[in-house]
Amino acid sequence: MNAAAEVVPRPAATVLLVRDGTAGLEVLMVTRNVASDFASGALVFPGGRVDPADGAAALLEHCRKVPGIDDAALAFRVAGIRESFEEAHVLMARPTGSERLLTAAELAALEKAARAKLNREPQFGDLLAVGGIELATDLLVPFAHWITPVGPPKRFDTHFFLAPAPLDQLAAHDGHEAVDTIWIAPETAIAEADAKRVTLVFATRMNLLRLGRSRDVAAALAASRSDTIVTVCPEVAQTAAGTVLRIPLAAGYGVTEVRADIAVRAWIPRS
Repeated sequence: MNAAAEVVPRPAATVLLVRDGTAGLEVLMVTRNVASDFASGALVFPGGRVDPADGAAALLEHCRKVPGIDDAALAFRVAGIRESFEEAHVLMARPTGSERLLTAAELAALEKAARAKLNREPQFGDLLAVGGIELATDLLVPFAHWITPVGPPKRFDTHFFLAPAPLDQLAAHDGHEAVDTIWIAPETAIAEADAKRVTLVFATRMNLLRLGRSRDVAAALAASRSDTIVTVCPEVAQTAAGTVLRIPLAAGYGVTEVRADIAVRAWIPRS
């Protein structure tokens, strides 16, 4: 494929919402609708592309400021929070001026007020317009940065963030993009994929492996804050053992090659 034909990656954001379960660290994952045009049927973290509205000045006014990042970078965090709400009904937000996250009751009251005002089901932006909340953009910790390899017709430039989930908000899939929601230990998700009971795309699998090194939320957040983010754009290579995807060792996954048969097939260019 020549450079002129390469697909430009779309900016995207994904959030690994984590909590301490009875047996250790758990992460929120959703199952993509089989009708989706990307990662259909796969078990993924909530996320999606960055919309122009995510960086709008009026919306950024509702964000807790993060030292050292500009509005363009802040828009990725907004997108991650928005997608987490839209796909899993978890809203990373605080009452304005507070340090605690919204409770389930407060989120329900906010939705009720927006519904009464609009006479329809409220969307993400509607909740912000009601007022009284600010997005907890400061709680999202950079975790990874992946770019889809050259070749597929749809590519993403995805920033992954780690965040502590609101303790009493109950996750629920939207029934459209996501058709199931689950809190799961990273090692359990990988074992389910190895047993072919679920599908994991390559980036999801690798980030589960990395997340699984931490025993609890505090350890995971500490590790992410101390890690250096190295961009991963897997390279497809043919070896004597077959097709592999290569990633930089400096990215911190402990490997440089992964067999293509356990990586996302949609990312392997077809001849």
